[in-house]
Amino acid sequence: MNKKTIEDIDVRGKRVLVRVDFNVPLDVNQNITDDTRIRAALPTIKYLLDNKAKVVLMSHLGRPKGEFKPEFSLAPVAVRLEELLGSKVIMAKDVIGDSAKEAVKSLKEGEVVLLENVRFHKEETKNDLTFAKALAEFGDVFVNDAFGTAHRAHASTEGVTHYLPAVAGYLIKKELDIM
Repeated sequence: MNKKTIEDIDVRGKRVLVRVDFNVPLDVNQNITDDTRIRAALPTIKYLLDNKAKVVLMSHLGRPKGEFKPEFSLAPVAVRLEELLGSKVIMAKDVIGDSAKEAVKSLKEGEVVLLENVRFHKEETKNDLTFAKALAEFGDVFVNDAFGTAHRAHASTEGVTHYLPAVAGYLIKKELDIM
């Protein structure tokens, strides 16, 4: 593959902002009915953790159309990811607000923060560069591992690349290698 991947950069001690695709199906009680997309991101997340990165994950869930809607919260994803990783996942209560800023600021090597649903902000789908810059402030490097959304010019996929060096995660690498 002629694209740089997480193996081509030194992540030790760095805040790594990772776009994942945690758009998983939920039942009426907010239970995940299929965790395939979460599992698909595990190789990238584990690599970063094993290499002492400070991991900041961002994703969307559903189509809340730029409004906070509790039924589209990533909180159930944080619980499932914690189970799969066997280690704590810090869930921010917002995307770029005080909760997210505090969670990222206190992040230590080998820890994970999951930001709340990026689509709670209408700026996400509009690829607003001010919003993208606010997201980018959470990282020293950007890893795109959300193959299902990589074709979209959104703030969390394309916009952040204007502010951070960007590489592919293992899922993107796998998909590109198949092509």
